[in-house]
Amino acid sequence: MLNRSLVALGGLAAAVLCTSAQAEPTTYPLTIENCGQEVTFEQAPERAVALGQNSAEVMLLLGLQDRMAATAFWPNKVLPELQAANDKVEVLTVEFPTLEAVLSRQPDFVASMLTTLMGPDSKVAKREDLESLKIPTYLSPSACSTTLDANDAYGSRGELWTMDLLYREIEDLARIFDVADRGAALIEDFKAREAALRAEFEDREDLTFLFWFSSPSPADDAYLGGGNGPSGYIADILGGSNAVKTEAEWPTLGWEGIMAANPTVFVATQVDRNRWELDDADAKIAYLTSDPTVSQMDAVKAGRIVVMSGAAMNPSIRTIYGAEQVAEQLRILDLP
Repeated sequence: MLNRSLVALGGLAAAVLCTSAQAEPTTYPLTIENCGQEVTFEQAPERAVALGQNSAEVMLLLGLQDRMAATAFWPNKVLPELQAANDKVEVLTVEFPTLEAVLSRQPDFVASMLTTLMGPDSKVAKREDLESLKIPTYLSPSACSTTLDANDAYGSRGELWTMDLLYREIEDLARIFDVADRGAALIEDFKAREAALRAEFEDREDLTFLFWFSSPSPADDAYLGGGNGPSGYIADILGGSNAVKTEAEWPTLGWEGIMAANPTVFVATQVDRNRWELDDADAKIAYLTSDPTVSQMDAVKAGRIVVMSGAAMNPSIRTIYGAEQVAEQLRILDLP
């Protein structure tokens, strides 16, 4: 991982040199359109709060740690190459913070990766709660591109999510903080990494992946990656498709349904928050290989189980990292 990180950072630095002359500095006041709202910034934020791992890691990749007051909601540990920068920023909680905790940091900007962190039915805050206090807000375009209904807090997608939504987010945040050159470099790096994976993995109609995020217990339905979400995008990059075809972003499915999906490759994710025992990838693999019924799945019997960061299943910069994680293991698997 260390070598991959150094290569990525080196490539990013080179891209900055190539794109900095083309990047326009931000002129304030800046008004942007975000998820159907206009948001105005009188100056670059100095005390930003990032709600959600992706919002935080994008800011850290843009080198904004000195302008971040706090972060919250981390399903996984920070990227190793961002650890030193992240150590400079307070983590309120790896779970959902309270609005009081957010406001205690006296933020001048709050960005969120999920509507459950900042949205109409949020456990934390509505956008208008913060805007009434003259605090500008930003919601990830990936979050507001889902169709919400009363029965599903995370919504559904009629079309496959793509990194284009993430690139818009990176570009917006780079403009807000007046670091457009860094944003352009980061986008070029991700595009090159995706192109390299697509060039390596040939499209195969019979190659399917099932992405297991977690479960409260083996007896409960499993939280899976929906067909059109980032998990489906990872499968598409690697030449296959998601074995779960639902439009729901985070469907739950019993083991009978999972077995019926019969994926070529089973992706067991590592989630670091320690909410449930099955957050742990090793616990997932132990269940898959020991349960008398589940262990008879073709992918399990053939040893086609790979491990990926759970954060990659969220619409985020970690999606590309997750695709690279799975790709590394696919290279040594005996695929049918």
